[in-house]
Amino acid sequence: MYLTQFEINPVRRGARSLLSSPQRMHAAVLAAFTAEEREPTDAGRILWRVDQRGTQTLLYLASPHRPDLTHLVEQAGWPTKTTWRSGDYQRLLDRLIAGEQWAFRLTANPVHSGRKEGAGRSQRFGHVTAAQQHGWLTGRAERHGFAIVTGDHKEPDLIVRDRKIVRFARQGRQVSIATATFEGRLTVTDPDALRNALTRGIGPAKGYGCGLLTLAR
Repeated sequence: MYLTQFEINPVRRGARSLLSSPQRMHAAVLAAFTAEEREPTDAGRILWRVDQRGTQTLLYLASPHRPDLTHLVEQAGWPTKTTWRSGDYQRLLDRLIAGEQWAFRLTANPVHSGRKEGAGRSQRFGHVTAAQQHGWLTGRAERHGFAIVTGDHKEPDLIVRDRKIVRFARQGRQVSIATATFEGRLTVTDPDALRNALTRGIGPAKGYGCGLLTLAR
């Protein structure tokens, strides 16, 4: 697995086009790989996320194969300087140990299943309040191999930010996705389950910038 960071130049027209549509960004991410490399492998699948950090707009990619982002440099980067770097993600994955604490960041599509009145089939509905989204992640932490660290006041060390509804066109119809970014500290409880979450993502809408969990010391 590889973890890649690409710096986007947000003042460029191409960058604004990509940032305004997860569908277009999804296509741009896939264009970094051959058709064969786009398929999930035993190691994991392609995941991506856009972060805003101060004045920087950063695209993160986790992928089984090393991406070639030349087209993104030309469309949305700085052609005169290096704007991306890829590292061997496997080294971090292999050294995860139960009991370790990490800072983490995750942009996800928190959803629940239900039925509209009169509807026969179960559907996915987005959680839209901060409390619902907070509960969505804490309720799934154990199955993904971690626990949220409890702070000094016995509250989970977890912040939910950048809560929004993302709307974009896909195959002639309007798509709406409720997204939220989670930041906090976690304790590793099951290294294998956490590796799976890091390489295969958490929650739905993985093709549209959701699901990529990253760790930092």
